[in-house]
Amino acid sequence: MPTPSIPERVNLRLSCVLYAAIFIMALPAFATLGEDVSSIQSDQAHAKASVRVLVNQLYSVHEMQAPSGTKVREFVSPAGTVFGVAWQGFVPDLRQLLGEHFDEYTQAAQTSSIRRGRGLNIDTGDLVFDSGGHMRFITGRAYLRSKLPDGVSADDIH
Repeated sequence: MPTPSIPERVNLRLSCVLYAAIFIMALPAFATLGEDVSSIQSDQAHAKASVRVLVNQLYSVHEMQAPSGTKVREFVSPAGTVFGVAWQGFVPDLRQLLGEHFDEYTQAAQTSSIRRGRGLNIDTGDLVFDSGGHMRFITGRAYLRSKLPDGVSADDIH
């Protein structure tokens, strides 16, 4: 098979970028860290994701499975606030997941170093963000220390 010409390679790269942009825009939206539980229900309907809710005394976990295979777990306090989120699969829309904390995350990410094999770990005092994996399978979590219900530890968010 002959090597593609420069214009053909440019067109191929543009096509790849276009398909990637379309894919990213098609990723479902999920609830937002620090906001009310009602955001979960509207996002679930919008994303056409299956949901199961696991309830215990200290919090509930709303687990959504998107058609893409990405799984997002949203941790909700008894007061109805999303205090933590965790994900696995393709990277979800972090702007949507982190909400008003997204800018805080991006600023901290610019000054953090990503160590090979360890992923990205950010701790701004209130916002904690951990993520790692590889291109096709990412795991991560984010939570707000100030919103953790009494008796809940960071280890519960996974």
